[in-house]
Amino acid sequence: MKRRILSLTLVLVLLTIGAASLSGCTSCSRQEMSSSMAPSTLPPVSSLPPVVSEPDFDISEPDVSLPEVSVPTTAPAMSADFAQIGALSKDAVKWGPGVQQDDQGRSIACVGLQEKYGCYNADFIGPNTNRITLTFDQGYENGFTASILDTLKEKDVQGVFFITGHYARTNPDLIQRMIDEGHIVGSHSNNHLNFAECPIEEAYEDVKSLHDYVRETFNYDMFLFRFPEGAFNEQSLALLQQMGYHSVFWSFGYQDWDPKNQMGADKAMEKITKFLHPGEIMLLHTVGADNAALLGDLIDTIRDRGFEIGMYEFQQA
Repeated sequence: MKRRILSLTLVLVLLTIGAASLSGCTSCSRQEMSSSMAPSTLPPVSSLPPVVSEPDFDISEPDVSLPEVSVPTTAPAMSADFAQIGALSKDAVKWGPGVQQDDQGRSIACVGLQEKYGCYNADFIGPNTNRITLTFDQGYENGFTASILDTLKEKDVQGVFFITGHYARTNPDLIQRMIDEGHIVGSHSNNHLNFAECPIEEAYEDVKSLHDYVRETFNYDMFLFRFPEGAFNEQSLALLQQMGYHSVFWSFGYQDWDPKNQMGADKAMEKITKFLHPGEIMLLHTVGADNAALLGDLIDTIRDRGFEIGMYEFQQA
């Protein structure tokens, strides 16, 4: 009889300890939300504090370059728990690199965003090292990508190219060249949607359709994602994380996306090099003449100032 009472007591104690440990796992900690975690085992995520937007923010899209690249050994899971994600905030986050900088020239806004949203495997700025990453957004081809690839090859630099579905289907030779020459090809979504506004189910289908197309056509698994126009909310960040993607934003970008409104290579070069900083994720678009013309000199200048050019090690949440 005493043994039975002791056994029951022990069971009750163990159940109490288990319940207490479960009740403490509700925050979005860096360890809980790591990219290595399979979507089916992703723990509950509480809403994060809202980002305080600054009046001087400008939302301009970026581009990045890199040499050594750590590519995941497993393909993205491409699955998601819509019920779990639906509990998160769907409010669009207003952001931009802004012009306020710390004593190293790093965007104060991006450093703050990294602290708030890094747990979703999202990077607004790289680690605080002397490495700068070159990224290029590509919605359509305007005749400059081959020249950009020539320059990167000449300078022995690898970059990240974020492509849309339209670009993937209309420029297979250029995409194959990017892959063959060691660049990273990332997703810029199939239809260039606003991910802060569309339902998560639609966003999922958009990302998956482009992912599947690139895998089937080029035997290549994309694992980096850039939100069109940088528009996102907490739900979309969690969606991309659960699908196995790493979201890459930018800590510098300028108005280079309109081919009819270029400022000239010299002026653009001055603007870009003025804001070089440790851990920079640089956004460049490939549709204008300026970036194609200045890229070689830009790479030389970055190196002359003591920076490396290459893909940073992903900041695991």
